[in-house]
Amino acid sequence: MPADDFSLRKIAIPAYGPTLLYGLATGAILPVIALSARGLGATVALAALVITLTGVGSLLTNVPATIVTTRFGEKWALVAASAWCALAMVLAALVPVLAVFALAVFMVGMAGSVFGLARQSYLTEAVPVHFRARALSTLGGVNRIGVFIGPFAAAGAIHFFGTTGAYWVGAAAAVGAGIISLQVPDLAVRSGKRGAGRDSKVDAGPAPTVRSILRSHARIFRTIGIGVLLIAAVRATRQAVIPLWGQHIGLDPTATALIYGLSGAIDMLIFYPAGKAMDTWGRRSVAVPCMLIMGLGLGLLPLASEATGLLLAALLIGFGNGIGSGIVMTLGADFSPSPGRPQFLGIWRLLADIGTMGGPGILSGVTALVSLSAGIGATAVLGLLGAVVLWIWVPGRKAAGNPVTAGEAR
Repeated sequence: MPADDFSLRKIAIPAYGPTLLYGLATGAILPVIALSARGLGATVALAALVITLTGVGSLLTNVPATIVTTRFGEKWALVAASAWCALAMVLAALVPVLAVFALAVFMVGMAGSVFGLARQSYLTEAVPVHFRARALSTLGGVNRIGVFIGPFAAAGAIHFFGTTGAYWVGAAAAVGAGIISLQVPDLAVRSGKRGAGRDSKVDAGPAPTVRSILRSHARIFRTIGIGVLLIAAVRATRQAVIPLWGQHIGLDPTATALIYGLSGAIDMLIFYPAGKAMDTWGRRSVAVPCMLIMGLGLGLLPLASEATGLLLAALLIGFGNGIGSGIVMTLGADFSPSPGRPQFLGIWRLLADIGTMGGPGILSGVTALVSLSAGIGATAVLGLLGAVVLWIWVPGRKAAGNPVTAGEAR
């Protein structure tokens, strides 16, 4: 469709409906994974390990996800990922065995990797570049809304059926995501293969591989890619530090949960203005403030000695994360080549997942060796370091014209 005639409303349901339901599916089970593992006989440490299996499954599947998306196309990758997630939920609900439950959690991570890659690749191809950041920041915001709604949707089922009710809600939402994904319009054929993009030019050269993309875009991965890794590390850690510091200063769980929820609410409400800013003033205008504000909020957190101070720091962290909604996906879309976009985005997501796993690891290690406040301070330093990396390497020009290419990165 011509760029001048593009309207996000025309593709809103097929583009964002699956994401909303998939976010609801994962959000429904996140609060009960540890409880389910404990109910099946896991120790506290083992239950914590089971929780990490979603991240491990995603990390290990990022590169294979490129094969699925390239071979079958974005539409069918979304359908397959939704079905795989639904199967995992059913296993978790029906087979009360710890090993099977752990496998199901791992499968959810696998499905999330394929689903995330396919939805990002699809929107990157379907949306004109001048609207790209708004489209992808909205994608991130819709996912957050789904995750936010998930626990409330599961609460009623848990009341009647116990913790297994959450998995049935998750399965139903995943099936719904798959059904709506069937309505996703097929993208034009690229390079004679299915699942391509709007470019229908035939590429006479060999089809890109993960290895060839890694080699040809090595400079992007070791510069802006490091910034993306740091963004993911800080984001993952921020989810743990607010409840941990609330407990440290003696707040009751209800007050801590309320503060955490308010931080998430401000995070969730500003995704579209963030995308508009990126499209209008360039990616750096959001990437750098995102990390600076989160770093500042994390730096102030250990100074909070009561609820008001914790709330202010948490709101600052939530605002910083919110204005960065979609920044990782947008940068990945900007620098991804076509053909070769799924392969590039698979590596991009791998870097983000390494950060997601590594950030809490750094927090845990520094906390064990020194103190919780030192661990939070180390995370704040990662935020400031990320701001510097992104300032140096993310192009500062407006993104209203042609998409950023690898040669434009400094």
